[in-house]
Amino acid sequence: MSIKDNLNKIQSSIPEHVTLVAVSKTKPISDLMEAYDAGQRIFGENKIQEMAEKYQDMPKDIKWHMIGHVQRNKVKYMAEFVDLIHGVDGIKLLKEIDKHAKKYNRIINCLLQIKIAEEDSKFGMSANEASVLLQSDQFSELKHINVTGLMGMATFTDNMQQIKGEFNFLNSTFNRLKSYHSYNCNLETISMGMSGDYQLAINCGSTMVRVGSSIFGARNYAN
Repeated sequence: MSIKDNLNKIQSSIPEHVTLVAVSKTKPISDLMEAYDAGQRIFGENKIQEMAEKYQDMPKDIKWHMIGHVQRNKVKYMAEFVDLIHGVDGIKLLKEIDKHAKKYNRIINCLLQIKIAEEDSKFGMSANEASVLLQSDQFSELKHINVTGLMGMATFTDNMQQIKGEFNFLNSTFNRLKSYHSYNCNLETISMGMSGDYQLAINCGSTMVRVGSSIFGARNYAN
């Protein structure tokens, strides 16, 4: 099937309240434009440099999501245009985002990444660390960021019961933390679920899914 057909199939399978992020990392602009022409406006990239290059060459009504691990020294390359940063894993990164957002007189939306997987390779904070962060004085001083939700990445496994447990943990963490409401924190989004498990994630409370290979086909790692 074409990218347009894949996109239409996925869009028809998810509820209206769930946002679809088309994960376009490693894909050429021609593929992204095919998705764009089919109506997709939210794209997710995991390399800041690649996202910045695509931003320059593509229509400006696209919302760009940074879904990969963020190195603090590269925040400056996306601060002008990024719509949502998914993988925020600590106060140091939030401060860096705030600093560069201020230069552009912007408020950048962020998701706190909660570590829900057993794998050591996955980044993120514990639920308690997120709770402490949201109540800290350092966080309250940040004027140019807005924490709008949580993100989590499940263990890479075929054990759907384990994945379900991890998704349910993120959902319960979200429900526990959403009472922390302030001018720079308004938790509304739970970003979890990818091509292989987004339906399960939605059943467990996800409001944003990150789907790549089911739209664009297998990734090209040669790029």
